[in-house]
Amino acid sequence: MASYENVSDKGQYNQYAKELSGLKDAVSLFREYKRIVKEIKELEIALGEKHDHEFLALARTELQDLKNKRLDLEQRLKNILSGEDETLGKDVIVEIRQGTGGMEAGLFAADLYRMYTKYAARKVWAIEPMAAHPTELGGFKEIVFSVKGKDAYKRLRFESGVHRVQRVPTTEAQGRIHTSTATVAVLIEPEEVDLAIDPKDLRIDTYRSSGPGGQHMQKTDSAVRITHLPTTTVVTCQDERSQLKNKNKAMRILRAKILDMRQQEEFKKISQARKSQIGSGDRSEKIRTYNFPDRRVTDHRINLTLHKLEAILEGDLDELSDALIKAAESK
Repeated sequence: MASYENVSDKGQYNQYAKELSGLKDAVSLFREYKRIVKEIKELEIALGEKHDHEFLALARTELQDLKNKRLDLEQRLKNILSGEDETLGKDVIVEIRQGTGGMEAGLFAADLYRMYTKYAARKVWAIEPMAAHPTELGGFKEIVFSVKGKDAYKRLRFESGVHRVQRVPTTEAQGRIHTSTATVAVLIEPEEVDLAIDPKDLRIDTYRSSGPGGQHMQKTDSAVRITHLPTTTVVTCQDERSQLKNKNKAMRILRAKILDMRQQEEFKKISQARKSQIGSGDRSEKIRTYNFPDRRVTDHRINLTLHKLEAILEGDLDELSDALIKAAESK
């Protein structure tokens, strides 16, 4: 990192800086692990030499605490050395789309967006809206936003999939229960050094924004559509008045989508024996049902049902998240 060649190359320097940061975490954990192991050995020797009952009681309690710390450190070291910790610390881009159910599905997509923003507020995460296509009734055909903060990906990664709602829509005159769906995709937001995209592989088009936005939006070609030619991935962004800001947001979404496509391809190569206990990873998989008549939420991957629908929709997702994380760690 101190060499002139690397200092003058910003991309290479940032890459080395990230690698060093990852090594520091692993080394720090390992040093702590060695210290705990040493203390355990010393305490076990002391237990074999002394016979004072009060000392023995205290020592046994301390020994159990040290062994619990050792187990925790072993798991954390296992995660970080496998590269998992680095991924879990990433920021994310969340994409919610209305599924089957027409306008009601769009309203449900809006409910999910509100649920995640409420959860982010509880976790003191930063939310940044990136692209939105609203419906006439106040729902969303699609809403894309970024989430930045500690453990954002760790806690949101299992939200990807099909979410199903069972309720009586406001437009239903006879009070019949309808079933609608919305799909959620949680994408890791890569940095430029993580994923380089050749400008030659991009087609960038500008056009006039549609929908509400005032006279300025209608008179300027501020909306941006970017097509990644090798994968035919298309991203549009029209929320900002500035064409440059729309382009930058569209590029962030595009990078996340391309990285996610590569990760999904790798996931499909994993054998059946190594698949996660909490699902196949298929984005078309139905993962959760929100049943309004029974006030329950059921996560189908781990067969968990919670009768706290209102609290969950208000952003109380920790119980679900903790259960999913635990299931993944026990695989």
